[in-house]
Amino acid sequence: MDERIKTLAYNLVNYSCRLEKGEKLLINCNGIHPTPLVKQIIKEVYKAGGTPFLQVMTNSLERELLLGATEEQQKMMAEVDSRLMEQMDAFIGVRGEDNITEQADVPNEKLDLQNRFYTDPVHHGIRVPRTKWVVLRYPTNSMAQSAHTSLEDFEDFYFNVCNLDYSKMSKAMDSLVELMNKTDKVHLITKDTDITFSIKDIPAVKCAGRCNIPDGEVYTAPVKNSINGVITYNTPSEYNSFTFEHVKLTFQDGKIIDCDGNDKERLEKIFNTDEGARYVGEFAIGVNPYITKPMNNILFDEKIAGSIHFTPGNCYDDAYNDNHSAIHWDLVLIMTPEYGGGEIWFDDKLIRKDGIFVLPELEVLNPENLK
Repeated sequence: MDERIKTLAYNLVNYSCRLEKGEKLLINCNGIHPTPLVKQIIKEVYKAGGTPFLQVMTNSLERELLLGATEEQQKMMAEVDSRLMEQMDAFIGVRGEDNITEQADVPNEKLDLQNRFYTDPVHHGIRVPRTKWVVLRYPTNSMAQSAHTSLEDFEDFYFNVCNLDYSKMSKAMDSLVELMNKTDKVHLITKDTDITFSIKDIPAVKCAGRCNIPDGEVYTAPVKNSINGVITYNTPSEYNSFTFEHVKLTFQDGKIIDCDGNDKERLEKIFNTDEGARYVGEFAIGVNPYITKPMNNILFDEKIAGSIHFTPGNCYDDAYNDNHSAIHWDLVLIMTPEYGGGEIWFDDKLIRKDGIFVLPELEVLNPENLK
């Protein structure tokens, strides 16, 4: 057993999920590659005095289910899995697919059925607000290809990112949390982006290895109707097995009134999922020092040092802005010099330029200080 896998499993159970004796933990595994990690997680759950439960699925099997999916089927699956999820104290979701576009030919209406009648009630309704949860990807050849590297090199990168000292990162985030909690107006400026919104009285939440691995962001949410301007994302983003690029959103009083990108028709369908899909549920600042470029994997890309993500769809309960949706799409804008630079202003004060925090109290979050 790779010692790095043992370290990761231990941290997932004991740091991320903070599992206590007598608690129940559900492991949801997608793909066959994560098997070594899942086996080690099970061992760690037993060592902690907990009880592990396991669900296993693959993208290809899920594709077959979705091709003929019905509303009744998705509701029944949600009813069964909701009863299981309600009894869980913790949740670990690990994905390790060979092909992230396996479901590219599944009709949008079938994916919409899954989002509305299964994913939303089971995960947004129960798992996110009621359990100690963490989700992650497991390194595969597919991920290495997305990162344009060998599997061995990607694994070295992966374990550096996932096994870093998140307790150190957590302490460093306190100053940014404090500042965001005092901030009203946010202004983002970069190429093809000029957008303003308020985060007044909406809590800032630090993410340092508790809910995502890898981790490294501080998030809040915009006041629902406060967003005005244009944002153009410079990071590819896979959604429903299609990779979107150059997504441009125009906002008026909080609502997406226009969108553009490499497939406008697909974008319109996503933002027409429900009323909340045209409003934003999250604004976050990425700080992971080991993640510096996108690889079309949102769990990594949204943590890129020097990035932000601005998320159409559902808000989180701990950063609540009254927006509800079956979607939650973390679209990423990188603001480092390699990607065009950019500025973040809080209440007319510059706090980050070209991916580097310029306020003395925030310098602890710059990459050289977090490694």
